[in-house]
Amino acid sequence: MVGVADDTDGPVVHLVTADERARHYPDCGTRARRSKGRRVTRPRDLSVGGRRPRLVWAKRRWRCDELACRRRSFTESVPPRKRLTTRLRAAAGAAVADQGRTVVQAARDYALSWPVVAAAFTSHARAVLPAQPEPVQALDIDEIRRGQPRWIPDEATGIWQTAVDRWHVDFVDLSGKQGLLGQRRSAGSP
Repeated sequence: MVGVADDTDGPVVHLVTADERARHYPDCGTRARRSKGRRVTRPRDLSVGGRRPRLVWAKRRWRCDELACRRRSFTESVPPRKRLTTRLRAAAGAAVADQGRTVVQAARDYALSWPVVAAAFTSHARAVLPAQPEPVQALDIDEIRRGQPRWIPDEATGIWQTAVDRWHVDFVDLSGKQGLLGQRRSAGSP
């Protein structure tokens, strides 16, 4: 961290990378020695005291001196390609998994898009759930029609036929130990 300034919208935190691993090329692993300058990014983070800090991260771009390296330059990033901090992603995923919020509500609460929150929930769930469910004693299969079917006329006979009939199928452990085991959505024709 380089410094913090207070703004009307919240604190502004200026950062530079101090981790030596950020200087190593992702492809060849060589430690970079020559810089190509800096690039500023602004990843989003959790609110602090009801105010969202603005992070200003001055990342260095590096040149590779290794002749066999496919990439001639890269920008330091820990972790790579993230516009949100790990803390913000973890909090959004935990809000759905542990606090009973819907994906849409957590997205509103953290000012994120619902696909980002859904991916954060999936990552959170993978970390805490077993890879495979236990054997089930009693399985329940619930089929629910999603919306109305769509119909089109058959040009040869003039009879209306179903074009799309959307269904949602849930697989649930009736013993109550594992709950929802899986879901399947279909939007096909009969």
